[in-house]
Amino acid sequence: MADDGAPAAPFDRAVLIFNPGRPGMGQRIEALQRDLATDLPGLPVDLLPTEFAGHARELARGEAGRGAPLILSVSGDGGYNEVVNGVMDVPGSKAVCAVIPAGNANDHYRSLLVRTFAEAVSAGVGRRIDLLRITLRTGTQERVLYAHSYVGFGLTSLMAIGIEQGGKGKVLELVSVARTLSRLKPFELVRDDGATARFDSLILANVSRMAKYGTVSESHYPDDGRFEVVTLPHAGLMKMALMTLRAVTLGLGHQPSVSSYAFSTRDAVPCQIDGEVVYVEAGTHVLVESARGALATL
Repeated sequence: MADDGAPAAPFDRAVLIFNPGRPGMGQRIEALQRDLATDLPGLPVDLLPTEFAGHARELARGEAGRGAPLILSVSGDGGYNEVVNGVMDVPGSKAVCAVIPAGNANDHYRSLLVRTFAEAVSAGVGRRIDLLRITLRTGTQERVLYAHSYVGFGLTSLMAIGIEQGGKGKVLELVSVARTLSRLKPFELVRDDGATARFDSLILANVSRMAKYGTVSESHYPDDGRFEVVTLPHAGLMKMALMTLRAVTLGLGHQPSVSSYAFSTRDAVPCQIDGEVVYVEAGTHVLVESARGALATL
C-alpha cells in the first residue's frame, strides 16, 4: 500500500480511455482503478468509453485542453495512436500519456521501459518521447498525422490488411502473412531530387518492434530525434520471405537512422501507421519527420 510519504502526482486527474466492447475490458478497468488507488491515492479517475472509430482522438483532445491529466489509453497500438493524435491537436497541453496494453498488437508498449505509476511519479514524469510527424500533401490539401511507433508502406500495410481479414490468433495471423506475400506488388516512390525507386517494403521505425512478431531495428527508445529507415528494394518473393523470416526470428539488426524522410507517391498506396491503415493518393508528397520530445509520458 502507498504510505503517507508517497510523492505527489503531477496530475490533477487520471483519465482512462477504452473500448468497452473488447472482451475482458471490464475486469481490466477495475484492476487499473485499484492500481491507481494504491499508487496514487486520492487522484480522481474518470472513465471515458469510446463509442465509434476515431472517438478516442476526440475524447483525448477534449481532456488535453484542460488541466493536467494523466491520459491512459487502455488499448492496442491503434487506440493509442488516436489518443496521441488527440493530445497533439492541443498545442501546449499539459497532458501526460501512456498506453495500458489491451489490444491485439502492443508493439509500442513492448518496445519501451515499463514502470508502475508509483515508480514513474517517484522518478519524475518529465520523460518525453519522440513522435513521427507525417505530413501528407496532395495539391493544395495538407494533412498532418502523428505516429508513436512506425510508418510502413508495402508489405507492412498488406500484412495489416491480411491479418484483419484472416482472423486473430498467432497461427491464423502468420498464415495470413504468408498469403499476403503472394499478393505483394512493388510500389514506386519519387524522391525530392527526382530520382525514382521501387520497393517491396519501406518502414520508418521509431521503436524496435512492429507487427507483433518482428524486430526491425536495435533502437530501444525513441528519444534521440532520429528514426530508423528499413528498406527492401523490389527483389521478388523469395527475398521478401527471407526478410520476413529474419525479422520474426533474429531481427533485422542495425538500420540507418535519419531525422526526416521525404518522397512522392507515383500510385495510390496503403500506409500503415501504428497498426492502422491509411490510404495515400497517387501524387501525394509524404514528409516524415522526428518530432523530438513531442509527447510527455510515464
